[in-house]
Amino acid sequence: MADSLASQIITAIGGPENVRSLTHCATRLRFELADASKVDQNALEHMKGVLGAVPQSGDRFQVVIGGGVATVYENIMHLPEMANAGAASASGEGQKSNADVKAEARSKARGKVAWLDSFFEYLADSFRPILGVLLGASIIIALVNLLISLNVIPNDEASAGWVFVKAIWKGVFYFLPIMVAYNASKKLKVDPWLGGAIMAILMTPQFTSLMDAKTTTCVENAALGTKSCTANIFGIPMALSDYSGNVFVPLLMAAVLALVYHGLKKIIPESVQLVFVPFFCMIIVGALTAFIIGPIGVWVGNGLGVGLAWMNTHAPFIFAIIIPLLYPFLVPLGLHWPLNALMLMNIQTLGYDFIQGPMGVWNFACFGATAGVLFIAVRDKDKDMRQTALGALAAGLLGGVSEPSLYGIHLRYKLVYKRMLVGCGLGGVVIAVLGWLFPSVTAAGQTVHGVTTTAFAFTSLLTIPVFDQMWVYAVSIAVSFLTSFFLIITFDYRTPEQKAEVLARAAADQKAAAPAVEAKEAAPAAAATATATATKTEAPAAAAAATTVVNAPVAGHVIALDETGDPVFASRALGEGVGIQPTDSEVVAPVSGVLQTVAETGHAFGIKTDDGVEVLVHVGIDTVKMNGEGFAVKVKADERVNAGDPLVSVDFAKVKDAGYSTTTLMTVLNTAALTSVTPKTGIDVKAGDEVIDIQR
Repeated sequence: MADSLASQIITAIGGPENVRSLTHCATRLRFELADASKVDQNALEHMKGVLGAVPQSGDRFQVVIGGGVATVYENIMHLPEMANAGAASASGEGQKSNADVKAEARSKARGKVAWLDSFFEYLADSFRPILGVLLGASIIIALVNLLISLNVIPNDEASAGWVFVKAIWKGVFYFLPIMVAYNASKKLKVDPWLGGAIMAILMTPQFTSLMDAKTTTCVENAALGTKSCTANIFGIPMALSDYSGNVFVPLLMAAVLALVYHGLKKIIPESVQLVFVPFFCMIIVGALTAFIIGPIGVWVGNGLGVGLAWMNTHAPFIFAIIIPLLYPFLVPLGLHWPLNALMLMNIQTLGYDFIQGPMGVWNFACFGATAGVLFIAVRDKDKDMRQTALGALAAGLLGGVSEPSLYGIHLRYKLVYKRMLVGCGLGGVVIAVLGWLFPSVTAAGQTVHGVTTTAFAFTSLLTIPVFDQMWVYAVSIAVSFLTSFFLIITFDYRTPEQKAEVLARAAADQKAAAPAVEAKEAAPAAAATATATATKTEAPAAAAAATTVVNAPVAGHVIALDETGDPVFASRALGEGVGIQPTDSEVVAPVSGVLQTVAETGHAFGIKTDDGVEVLVHVGIDTVKMNGEGFAVKVKADERVNAGDPLVSVDFAKVKDAGYSTTTLMTVLNTAALTSVTPKTGIDVKAGDEVIDIQR
């Protein structure tokens, strides 16, 4: 019986003894390892059920699973070999539970700004465990708004049914501070129930009733539409606020609680810590939160919200464009969590949020790029990528979750970002223009330029109805989605090498599936792997002359692929071929046909002959890193060339000075679909001499 996915992951990660801790978020397994160099990243990336493998700073590593991450996590933690994995050090906290791995001491400083890394991870781990309930609540809000807009249910907040439905999702956001306090405390190795209990103090009916006490004085805040009250507590003034939905206060409170909690544990005897540590923490931190931390947290949140609101009002174009352009870089680093906190704070203080509209533009540009990848995967019969892209697209469009797309595809194929950012920018321009021409009107009657929402929503297809000026939002995300989609399917998302590898693998898979197929079916097999639209100048395959030889693209000494020093080409994953150590600077077409691919950097060319033979010419090894310096390209994609036509002039001296090999590699990509491909090696040739024999 084959090993389970859980067992395969642990083996590839370096074994159970290499796992110091394991947690998971909405889509990823998050490993803290003893030695990250032991990870077999290649095995993970090609493992069925794994969307991607992402090294992190230090000895951290993430394995992207997708929506089924919780199940995989549980399966891993129930493996017999994981029983003693990640045990705490002898200083002794005991072994970690399979159900809930305790947070461990942070590993060695990660980079030059370890404290910043710790801060953002603190924010992230305070929110990750509650993403599920936030997503569930946002979908409920979206469905209710949709039913109201369709007049299926009345917008009657006086009815008992409406009050009940509102309570279902309102409870999540009202008690959000307690949830955040629980997670934040747990992250800082504090009893999480203690953190939740202290935050709950500020949300009891007794505390909130202080606003209505006779001795309390209140002042209306016209800018925020809220009121600030001050109560006299034992002769000390206390600023009162509505803490429901606030996220900054519990984050600050948990940090102070950690200092007090761990300090008390050092001075109170262990035999009575269970009683007196919580006792003193509730008194000390509870009072500090009510008098100092709470008002500071509200002030910080309000200040940031008002600052962004000012920018949205006075520079809406900049705001609407910069948000979707920043998010693709913030999310992979986990730096988007402060903005998520601000969204929640805006809803709690302003009564609406204006960040989620532009954020949705980025999300749908991301999903559009994924849809483009899926389209190409289906067209090229790339089964692995089709599975990855389909799962990522479903998670995005229905759940608003971008991580499967980012870690499973976009960060592995860097050309995706070039296409996707155009969609982000164009969608941002559309939402900026339409948002200015058709402003939103809040419940308080305030006019806001831009798309707003009164709910914290994961930007998916299901949550479109929660946005005010819904049509503006819908048009904007459609523009960003379609722009990224069409750019991906038009210009592809892979380098020529990556594309060629997929085509060769698809051809091999097709031949393996039907080993009895003779040469007459080679043409359909090659056609199934084609990735670019054939031009009108292509002759029909049936009438084309058979290709029997491939010529040298450059003068020089011919060597076998095994001698080139490139493991990918040597493995024949890109087909059989030759390497040529060049003695001339002119690289020419080795066969007649249509240029399927022309690398922007000029280092790679893919030619398809009229009878379906696909040839890749790769100039130098790792020369893509030269970004086109020293390469003078003379052709373009979809252009027809004849054998001997110049493709590129190369300054090989510059290639050598840059530290790269000048060996020019040439392979027949669809070798598996041909009877034989025989290279001629160990000879000196001129450009145009025969170096590969082909039998159909």
